[in-house]
Amino acid sequence: MKIAIHNRKDSFSDRWIVYCEDKNIDFKIVNCYSVDIVEQLKDCSGLLWHHHHNNYGDAVFAKGLLFSLEQSGLQVFPNFNTAWHFDDKIGQKYLLEAVGAPSVPTSIFYDEQSALLWANNTTYPKVFKLRGGAGGQNVRLVRSVDNCKKLIKKSFGKGFAQHDPWYGLSDRINKYRQGTASIKTVFGGISRLLRPNDFEKMSQYEKGYVYFQDFIPDNSFDIRIVVIGDRAFGLKRMTRARDFRASGSGVIIYDKEAVDERCVKIAFKVNKKIKSQSIAFDFVFDANNNPLIVEISFGYSVHAYDKCPGYWNNNLSWTGGIFNPQEWIIENLINGIIESDKF
Repeated sequence: MKIAIHNRKDSFSDRWIVYCEDKNIDFKIVNCYSVDIVEQLKDCSGLLWHHHHNNYGDAVFAKGLLFSLEQSGLQVFPNFNTAWHFDDKIGQKYLLEAVGAPSVPTSIFYDEQSALLWANNTTYPKVFKLRGGAGGQNVRLVRSVDNCKKLIKKSFGKGFAQHDPWYGLSDRINKYRQGTASIKTVFGGISRLLRPNDFEKMSQYEKGYVYFQDFIPDNSFDIRIVVIGDRAFGLKRMTRARDFRASGSGVIIYDKEAVDERCVKIAFKVNKKIKSQSIAFDFVFDANNNPLIVEISFGYSVHAYDKCPGYWNNNLSWTGGIFNPQEWIIENLINGIIESDKF
């Protein structure tokens, strides 16, 4: 058995490599961008690649390569069930509705007239989003029908850039003022204005659809739960100052008591249907204090969860102490390889 790992700095791969070295597991580093990558994997039983939504090359072909290899019988992470909906809020809407998950009501339109008719008859505020983006990127609060109509017309006209460097700079400045980011990050935002990266230069404008979620008021935080196999961990993310968005705020509470265990129970239940190898659920709470899923994602920051004080199993029993979730991912993949070899 040999494991292939696509090495990307500051990703899950850092810990996968250490795990294989510590456990004397046969592995090799591969570059999934190599023209002969399929041939390179002929002697491997599995491939792990923590691809990133803001890497243009990853966005173009990572899913296609991984799903093709999965069809050949190779064990991969992330597999189809885990990643087909990654950075695709439209797909997530239909998936969550199809499996009966408690989620924030979402309206999506694919023609301008239907969207405008809806805008005239709905209530406000609403939350406008693009299908991709993380950390609060591409998310706006829509307070009026006039504002809504402007967004609709732009969605079916010029469209929206997938990354707004002015928003990025503003967010970095606000985080610096709150003490959750360094001055270096602010200068990085200024640099992005002057020198767009490859993702910004190559990405197409988002158009031809418009996406709105109901605004769930009075939420000063969200709860993120990550499920990997039969274990889960979580944290509370506070919203930005004078803002409704928690994702990307950088203000995190690591405390078991701060996490509503109903979210953990729902996350396990939903993932039993979705069958993801690793998945993060973001929850807010409605007027009756019921948890609702906002979004899901297979990928998340590596180090943001190192301070979590423990984890739950699928019976909601708690185990306290330090843990390494990336090890769980590779262990589960290896177990899958062993099981497939029995047949």
